[in-house]
Amino acid sequence: MEFLSQIIRFLLDFLGKFMSYSDSEVLSVNFHFLRTCNYKCGFCFHTAKTDTVLTLPKIKEGLKLLVEARLGKINFSGGEPFLKPKLLGDMVQYCKELSPKLSVTIVSNGSKITESWMNKYGKFVDILAISCDSFDYQTNQEIGRADSENRNQADVVRKVAKLCEQHGVVFKLNTVVNSKNYMEDMSETLNELSPIIKRWKVFQCLLIEGENHGQEALREAEQFCITREQFDQFVLRHKDFNPVPENNEDMKDSYYILDEKMRFLNCREGRKDPTESILDIGVEKAIADSGHDREAFKRRGGEYLWSRNDYKIPDIEDMGNLH
Repeated sequence: MEFLSQIIRFLLDFLGKFMSYSDSEVLSVNFHFLRTCNYKCGFCFHTAKTDTVLTLPKIKEGLKLLVEARLGKINFSGGEPFLKPKLLGDMVQYCKELSPKLSVTIVSNGSKITESWMNKYGKFVDILAISCDSFDYQTNQEIGRADSENRNQADVVRKVAKLCEQHGVVFKLNTVVNSKNYMEDMSETLNELSPIIKRWKVFQCLLIEGENHGQEALREAEQFCITREQFDQFVLRHKDFNPVPENNEDMKDSYYILDEKMRFLNCREGRKDPTESILDIGVEKAIADSGHDREAFKRRGGEYLWSRNDYKIPDIEDMGNLH
């Protein structure tokens, strides 16, 4: 069986060089432009192995290449993106200048998001996702979803959700289901926030060789892993809130992941093998080696409403004109 699996994997990689990117495909890319973070989540799968951050001119060059290659959605992630608030703001603004219809999204832990940043750059953001695995303070401490200021992550979520509502930004919640929270019932706070939360992504804790698993990893996430059955139980418990679940198989190879050097990361072998940078070889050649599975992307619901205009959320200026 192992030999057969290796043959299948080889064929998929070989065919991927010809089929992974079609003339009609609209790209959805996750750009992890930095790896540093102020939280220490024990299962983090994109850890602070380097403090490298490209200059804004280089990033703009890469973003322009992506837009020319039919980029439909760009998601800025980390690390923690708001550790570089000016750079992040410049990037989201530039994206909308390149293509007003381009969906611009951010994934953050929320701790560094300020009202002043939202006042200046919120209009350039379609969706803002906050990572929160529990509404219980102690559980978040055990997970590592906390910084030196020991913030209550539930309060962080409430604060950012309100800012998104005020600025017409779609608010999204991301939750990693793991050994510390899989038995939790988050319904009470979800009920409170349900008018604001437009999408709730629920992930099964995932091991990535060299990131949170193995000799070269900065995390040891094995202790946080759960079974598929435990994950499904969590999803079923919260079915009234329409979670969008992604188990380990759903996640595998279904993301275009761009690292801090603008290299796509191929995860076919359970680790992150970088391609050459799109700045050096262009988007099409880099994508051919990315290992991306378009059908898996579709199966996990990667195609959904990406624009804030699809949700008809009034922004702060519109709200001021309401009587």
